[in-house]
Amino acid sequence: MLRKPGRMRWDYTRPKGKQFVGDGKYLWLYTPDQNRAEKMAVKESDDMRAPLAFLLGKLNFSKEFRNLKGTSEGADTRVTADPKTDNLPYSHVEFVVTPDYRIREVKVTGFDQSVLEFTFSQEQLDPPFNANLFEFRLPPGATLEDAGQ
Repeated sequence: MLRKPGRMRWDYTRPKGKQFVGDGKYLWLYTPDQNRAEKMAVKESDDMRAPLAFLLGKLNFSKEFRNLKGTSEGADTRVTADPKTDNLPYSHVEFVVTPDYRIREVKVTGFDQSVLEFTFSQEQLDPPFNANLFEFRLPPGATLEDAGQ
């Protein structure tokens, strides 16, 4: 689930129970195998800034990227690009856009060669969500690491 401004919630199926929740100000990542959650300010989360910026429409492509290329993949278009500066936390980006401009895939490669990949389906514009879905609740017995302290 993704809702502007900056609210999101991802409940993972693998590993089951993993959650990533953002309320626009903070992000929480819960890993069930460690029964541990991490809290960080959105502006301090370099790993997530790139994909969230794509999904929230906060990137100016002509200003921030070079080597923009588009290739057809059936009816969709795969766009690849490199950042114009080394100040960003990634070295390459790719995303697949449908003919009606919906993002189907995002792939962000970091300078350390780590890869974040997201695939989206069944997108619905402005579905009715209860606001508490974007609030993180620490599971019983879990520990919390606050990156802001």
